[in-house]
Amino acid sequence: MQKRRKIWTERLICAVYFTGFLVMAVVMMVYQPHVDWISEVPVSPPDEYFRMLIPKFICEHGTLPTGLEEEVRITGCGFSYGLYNVLPYIIQGYCMRFVSLFTDSQLALLYAGRAVNVVFGLLMAWVVYLLGQRVFKDSRFRWLFCFAVMYLPMNLFVHTYINTDSCCMLSTAMILYALVCAYQDGFDYKNSIWLSVGIVLCALSYYNAYGYILSSMILFVGYFLTKQERWHFDWRNMLKYGIFISVLVLIGAGWWFVRTYFVLDGDILGLKTKEQLALLYALEETSPLNTYQAKGIGIWQMLRENQFFQCLYDSFIAAFGSLCIRGNRWTYLSYKLFFGAGILGWTAAWIFDQDMRKQNGRRVFFHLNLFLCAILPLIIMIDYAYTMNYQHQGRYILPSLIPIMYYAVRGIEALAALKIKRCALPRILVNAGVAFALFIAAGSAVYMVFFRALPVYRAMGMMY
Repeated sequence: MQKRRKIWTERLICAVYFTGFLVMAVVMMVYQPHVDWISEVPVSPPDEYFRMLIPKFICEHGTLPTGLEEEVRITGCGFSYGLYNVLPYIIQGYCMRFVSLFTDSQLALLYAGRAVNVVFGLLMAWVVYLLGQRVFKDSRFRWLFCFAVMYLPMNLFVHTYINTDSCCMLSTAMILYALVCAYQDGFDYKNSIWLSVGIVLCALSYYNAYGYILSSMILFVGYFLTKQERWHFDWRNMLKYGIFISVLVLIGAGWWFVRTYFVLDGDILGLKTKEQLALLYALEETSPLNTYQAKGIGIWQMLRENQFFQCLYDSFIAAFGSLCIRGNRWTYLSYKLFFGAGILGWTAAWIFDQDMRKQNGRRVFFHLNLFLCAILPLIIMIDYAYTMNYQHQGRYILPSLIPIMYYAVRGIEALAALKIKRCALPRILVNAGVAFALFIAAGSAVYMVFFRALPVYRAMGMMY
């Protein structure tokens, strides 16, 4: 009877997890306005008007833009999103092209493009669920991890409008899931395929997450180095699976970089071409000559201006539209409590739990790379802000989300398992704490969608 109750409870939570995410994502997909930022309507998704130019071009012409066409150029900035990796735009463009066979409605095309990212979000939710099963034995903390990742308002938000962030977030989950499976069970062809697909999606979606590709390479090579009586490197299996993964990645992603090399005269990442176009066509305030670096302003001064880290934190948690639809102060304070509990748990476990301090080398090596995955998006974002005048927006560091939430939830789990004078915390107290953390994780998304964003959208009406 107890086992059956546990199964039904698991199924119920699973249904709430997936259905809740889908409902909120679809609501945001449908009600968000789609307007040009020139129209001075700040509640539209960030740059979606100019992002949509790429899938719209693909929809109308059936081919990829080079990024040099005036048709896809960003007004005021001078360059185009077509210079960046465009795999998500390709999928969105051909979905829009299919829908255009049945209707000429621009709104239907918009929804077709946005729906692709909703699907990416659902796939990410599934992979995060699988990852949670691998890294948390206790179902309470497994579900807390799943909800904390997928129901973070900003993560939910990026799966509801046209962008490449959504595909990128899916890729980070796939890469981490493949690496965790490999380190637990060993590398095989199944794990290699997971890792390959994750790397391809990452490589063709968002530069900010390239730290995951670097870490996956380091972890892959490091896996085959073992120490028994002496150090041993398994060259045979490393080459066996390394060649297999490399071939899949080259087939899946190599074509784009070869194309870019020839189309943009050797500028394989498109960054030099972007700067050249910006110098030619950008307005003065968005010109490469108007960056902190170009003005000779130090990076530390930039970080002290405009509440850099406070704005970064707030927009990492919840900032819809063009950063204008925000939660109340409790939204951000509750997450500070959430992260604070995780830090407290890690600190207490490190002090009182000897097993925590006795980690084997392979485990330490894995976590060092996980930390690299968490910190590199921040470093890249600061570099972009300094050299290219990127705004300090939290969505740029969203690739750090899964490692951050893993360590936060693991810290809360360690805090719940803490024994004071050999006495464990009462189960009812632990359950209450987990329930409160779940309320923060899931409640913040519900609050932001239905009580902050939706009233604004409905008051404005659908705009196109």
